[in-house]
Amino acid sequence: MKSKLKLKICGMRDPENIREIASLNPDFMGFIFFERSKRFVGNEFSIPKAFPENVKRVGVFVNESLENIFDKVIVHQLDYVQLHGDENPAMCLAIRDKVKVIKVFRVDDRFGFELTSQFSSCADYFLFDTKSEVYGGSGKTFEWNILKEYKGNIPFFLSGGLSLENILSVKKLNHPMLFALDMNSGVELASGLKNADAIKSVQEIMLNEL
Repeated sequence: MKSKLKLKICGMRDPENIREIASLNPDFMGFIFFERSKRFVGNEFSIPKAFPENVKRVGVFVNESLENIFDKVIVHQLDYVQLHGDENPAMCLAIRDKVKVIKVFRVDDRFGFELTSQFSSCADYFLFDTKSEVYGGSGKTFEWNILKEYKGNIPFFLSGGLSLENILSVKKLNHPMLFALDMNSGVELASGLKNADAIKSVQEIMLNEL
């Protein structure tokens, strides 16, 4: 029996590590195609053969052109495109015409959730991450209580500094639209290299506690 919450492991790029983590069957795995990210997959990247079909492939992009996004979707057989920049609803809709979309919003205590309504017809999921000066995530949490202000009907991923140390606190959130947890730096051995034992522990907690 699986947890009702889904799990996404993001920031993968090492072939052997990808195989190892994929064997744990997270629901989603994310690959970052943003060159300024320290977890950028690189120009020679390819997803290893025999990648499990049940693990959804997510390509993470920041203010990228449609042409380059669609190229990566085809080459890497991506199931989802995650838009982590300032993409507008028209671009989001154009992408969703070809592939499923996760639209990211960077949240702080002044974030206005009315912004999300502009994307409600062009995204399959939202992702709420901690606002920072740089794109691609900060490894820090935001005040999750602010999510009570989100009244939309698009399910969302929770991101930003999730780790074994704070994952149980997700239980207090109790939001009906919380769909998945998105983990990156909180389960790493080094940038882009994930800790399989930590992820197994996360999965156990999600199954038995969340």
